[in-house]
Amino acid sequence: MGPTMGPMSDLPSLGGRWMGTALRLLLPSTCALCAGGCDGVVCAACEAAYALPRPRCGRCANPLPDDAPACGACLAAPPPFDATVAAVDYAAPLDQLVLQLKFGARLALAPWCAAMLRDAVLARPGLALPELLCPVPLGPERLVGRGFNQALEIARPLARALGTALHPRLAERLLDTPAQSGVAPAERARNVRGAFAVTAPDRVAGRHVGIVDDVMTSGHTLGELAATFKRFGAARVTNLVFARTPPHG
Repeated sequence: MGPTMGPMSDLPSLGGRWMGTALRLLLPSTCALCAGGCDGVVCAACEAAYALPRPRCGRCANPLPDDAPACGACLAAPPPFDATVAAVDYAAPLDQLVLQLKFGARLALAPWCAAMLRDAVLARPGLALPELLCPVPLGPERLVGRGFNQALEIARPLARALGTALHPRLAERLLDTPAQSGVAPAERARNVRGAFAVTAPDRVAGRHVGIVDDVMTSGHTLGELAATFKRFGAARVTNLVFARTPPHG
């Protein structure tokens, strides 16, 4: 017969709870949006106010007035990718979180972005999960200058949450192209043409590849990368992006 378990057996769990409480008191967390106290980086009230799901085109994730499978633009000229999931619109105040992550190195925001994206993925009826995830690669100069790839920082916790394999170097950027945000809309497709290469074709052929990024604006970068994967035999490509820029006008 084993030893009788008494109150002393609760000490490890009690110690862990006490340590967690002490850390919260010593290192209080504030919401990145409203600066109110919370246990994470964004409080529940701000999530409820600004991260609400909305009907989107299943192909490009642009907002739709109704939950239609695809928008008119995608029906008329289907893009190289097969589906896109976006957690939020790239609009105030959530756009500031993307800027803080990307240019302020607030890496603690990446797991929250991944959690919002995971919820959006799981809420999409009938969506097939990718077999492997690849973040949009940065060019060498930009990676050195920034010190990290924000798409990879989101992809790591997202891969764990979805139980999907992550291949950070599945693709590489051959050209250090100017940032799409600084390129005229009419020139964005040309700006990224031929920018990517697949480093492991055997992992791509016949597979469903998920591309992870922080923001999708015109879709040209994701389209070029998706087309590259398709040229190497990818059976399907799905974009998983935290934020989607709504169309203007």
